Amino acid sequence: MEASAARPTVPASDARGIRSPAHPKVPAADSALRILSHLATLRGPVAASAIATALNLPRSTVYQLLAVLAERGFVVHLPEERRYGLGVAAFELSSGFSRQQPLSRLGRPLVAQLVDRLGESAHLVVLHGRDVIYLVEERAPRRPSLVSDVGVRLPSHLTASGRAMLAALPAAQLRALFPNAAAFSTRDGQGPRTAGELRRLLDQVRTRGFAQEDGEITPGIASVAVVVRDHAGWPAAAIAVTFSRNDVAEAEWPALAAQLAGTATELSRRIRGRVA
Repeated sequence: MEASAARPTVPASDARGIRSPAHPKVPAADSALRILSHLATLRGPVAASAIATALNLPRSTVYQLLAVLAERGFVVHLPEERRYGLGVAAFELSSGFSRQQPLSRLGRPLVAQLVDRLGESAHLVVLHGRDVIYLVEERAPRRPSLVSDVGVRLPSHLTASGRAMLAALPAAQLRALFPNAAAFSTRDGQGPRTAGELRRLLDQVRTRGFAQEDGEITPGIASVAVVVRDHAGWPAAAIAVTFSRNDVAEAEWPALAAQLAGTATELSRRIRGRVA
């Protein structure tokens, strides 16, 4: 008889049912990426022991990898809570993916349709560290000129789009982005200057369901924005509309936000994100 063919090795599964390679060529790299992927699915920081249990990894290995990831900025350590969460570098990777066209290509026609419906300028924005970067900018005809354009960076805590995304972050990630007063820049003295002021502002965003900015970037120009979430519920982007304060009364801003919400929902679906 011929020898029976050897059965292929079945990869093991971690606690979330995700199969791991049977024979990874670089075990440390594989484990580090599994840790980052696991943290990305959580709504807040967790203890190293919980990570080790969830991924079936030795605690010593998890602690060693977390130390390296924290040194590189991909993980933030909260010593008082003895927990770990995603760091700023992890968000920069996410933004880097967005800047490499997929998000802008999927979002551009939706933003253009929004401009056609509203008759106001609109844009698609991603978070990059403490700033926002404009990926898509669609200008409505005969509307005021704007400081924003594709590739422009602005402080996230001063823009409606940035506030929409910051409001969707867990408190620990927000603290990592804005650890002290030095992290807050202002334009003409406007905008939040402390972590407490920012928290109160973002509480208002969550209560309303949309973010707004009124003359804090350009006098006489206002914006409203809503967040676009990814598959884990994290802020992948924000969609905003910008207009002259004299042309759109504040009482109409919630209606604008409702239009934005429909567009954000469609973009979330297109990127296989989580729809609110």
